[in-house]
Amino acid sequence: MDLFKSALLLKLNFIQAATSTTATSVGHDFVFERLSGVARYIYEGAPNFTIAGYILFAVIFVLTAIVYHLGFAREGLKPWQTGVIYVFLFVGCIILTFLAFFLPMVEGLIVAALVLIVYRMRLRRDKKKEATS
Repeated sequence: MDLFKSALLLKLNFIQAATSTTATSVGHDFVFERLSGVARYIYEGAPNFTIAGYILFAVIFVLTAIVYHLGFAREGLKPWQTGVIYVFLFVGCIILTFLAFFLPMVEGLIVAALVLIVYRMRLRRDKKKEATS
């Protein structure tokens, strides 16, 4: 009787595994075609999907921290206040990571960082020019 149960369970597991692989490959192709540019690049290059998700999250967190630092950071904040800001930035990046699968969040953060870098360079150049005249 135990042999019959184990054979039946093995057959059921095989059927379940066979149906799940065909269903996931169709769903995988559908989702993969809809990914945004950088997210697709990360998912193509990563060894598995879990690591790719963490890489995408890290990229979004780093870019968001750069944008925050370039455009919104204040000089007189205490270290604990800065820590609280980065904790909330971290939590917000979790939401941005979910949006980044199908929306160009990483690309938008790259553009925002480039615009703020150009703004900072021009501001610094104008301050130097003002100080010399």
